[in-house]
Amino acid sequence: MIDRRAFISALAGGLLAPKLLAEAQPAGKPPARVGVLLNLYPPDEQPPQALRRRLRDLGYVEGQNLVIDWRYQLGGSDRLPALAGELVRFKPYVIVADVAAAIRAAMQATSTIPIVMATSADAVGGGLVSSLRRPGGNVTGVTIMLAEMTPKRLQLLREVAPRVSRVAVLWDPVIPWHRALLKEIEATAPALRLQPIVIAVRNRDDFGNALAQMTEDRADAVFISHTMTTRARDQILAFAAKNRLPTMFMDRDYVTAGGLMSYGSNYSEQFRQAAEYVVKILRGARPGDLPVEEPTKFELLLNLKTAKALGLTIPPALLQRADQVIE
Repeated sequence: MIDRRAFISALAGGLLAPKLLAEAQPAGKPPARVGVLLNLYPPDEQPPQALRRRLRDLGYVEGQNLVIDWRYQLGGSDRLPALAGELVRFKPYVIVADVAAAIRAAMQATSTIPIVMATSADAVGGGLVSSLRRPGGNVTGVTIMLAEMTPKRLQLLREVAPRVSRVAVLWDPVIPWHRALLKEIEATAPALRLQPIVIAVRNRDDFGNALAQMTEDRADAVFISHTMTTRARDQILAFAAKNRLPTMFMDRDYVTAGGLMSYGSNYSEQFRQAAEYVVKILRGARPGDLPVEEPTKFELLLNLKTAKALGLTIPPALLQRADQVIE
């Protein structure tokens, strides 16, 4: 008979890990090598670390049966092709890439090594895969139809800040789905009595003259539809606080850092999903046969402290609908 307390202690102490690792990694087989190419986060941020933790949960542990090669460039994409080439030379079993620029760089570097998308937007419309159900080729992973979320995000901004009218919409002409986003804004804004002020931002790490243009055009709210680097995030949050501008983001990290609100998917959860694709591929699945998945849950985050600083009262019904309220 197995002693129950000894069994629990073994679990807590990790004594059962060798059995899990043996199942994940046959004896004598070299460690699985995974390349990770990032344009949005450094490796030590929460979403990439969620990938590492989920791989461990699934039996793949660095230093035992897994090697992860990290390469990243935040913001611009001029070095991504070279970084992707470095990863390919390591001959990984699979490459994980976070956003479209990194995914495309990986696709240009290899047509045979499987590529897993962690946070792609409109993978079909952006030409990353041929279809969601059967992506074909060497690419699969997670995608979000971000442009289609635009009307909901504008509506939520209007509910929280009913007096705003001139909304600065920051977009990147290089990001394919942003053109669809602008069409959604053009169709939705009139009914909400909002006047969009469209401002191009061409670098995830630098707002360029966008902040000065917002001031010149008398914007009274900010709507951002892509994730910037941490440095740029802090810059826009400081600008919004100084100028008392309500803000709507896609990424929850902006709200926990002081932004007013966000509505979107959980990036850490998407990286966890990416880890599950990696494991399926390591165990023999072909990427072209693995359907591309979309997030099933979108989170609404509200920052009450920021709302109070802006003189806004968030409707009780909206507070009840929020997934997280920061006080």
